[in-house]
Amino acid sequence: MKKIIILVPIFNDWDSFQKLILEINESVKDFKNFSFDCIVVNDASTNETPKLRKPDKIHSLKILTMKKNKGHARCNAFGIRYISQNENFDYLILMDGDGEDRPVELKSIIKKILENPNKSVVAKRIKRSEGLFFKFLYSMHKIITLIFAGEKINFGNYTCLTKENVILISSKGSLWSSYSGTIKKYIKDFDTVDSIRGNRYVGPSKMSLYTLIIHSFSIIAVFKFQVLTRSIFIILVLMFFKTKLGIISIFFQSVVFLFCIMIYLVSLREKKDELISSQENLKNIQNIIH
Repeated sequence: MKKIIILVPIFNDWDSFQKLILEINESVKDFKNFSFDCIVVNDASTNETPKLRKPDKIHSLKILTMKKNKGHARCNAFGIRYISQNENFDYLILMDGDGEDRPVELKSIIKKILENPNKSVVAKRIKRSEGLFFKFLYSMHKIITLIFAGEKINFGNYTCLTKENVILISSKGSLWSSYSGTIKKYIKDFDTVDSIRGNRYVGPSKMSLYTLIIHSFSIIAVFKFQVLTRSIFIILVLMFFKTKLGIISIFFQSVVFLFCIMIYLVSLREKKDELISSQENLKNIQNIIH
């Protein structure tokens, strides 16, 4: 029997998680050839952890509580490294705990790994639930990523990784800053399933404009050398047309230059040493038996 671990980062959003785990249980109940564990990374929540119950189709439910809050991306990075070193498993599924990664889509993800057991799977976003402004910014992010990094990245955290790929990325410094960027850079061959971004179970989104920009730049920063090469080319082209474009050429050269500086600064978030030592931030482990 193959074992799948579902990794969920949580900061205070326990009401959402209690609904999520029940929907996960419902979605996986028909897959008799798999055993399912759930590991929650509690990112130093300020709310008290409620009394949780383990659904019948989840073999084990484990809460890893952190000493200090590190943020969503680093919770995932810690969880991936912890699982790679401490757990026996065949596949690892990452999903958010607020309902935006819809548990019903676990069915299509698991069916896909049944078709190709040796390939990881990413949930490709084909429809989003956010407002027009967020959708516009997301479209701009994809265009900028394609222009400067040469990569099309249309997926987020909702993925299923083979054990081999988990081990592969578990020591990459970029994982500490961007999960999807790391997947795109180091895993060259993966399958996709269509995914619709769900609505949050409880409350509004916690993603601010600032957080969204840092998230976007963190993805692009994984490909900082491609960004540098392409930026130099763009600046040279703009210099060539300087006589025709005049001040417009100078303006866009300055924008590209500043963009490179910002990408470099964001790339400093990629700290391999902090990833390697991230288990030092683990406060305690709680096993939910019933």
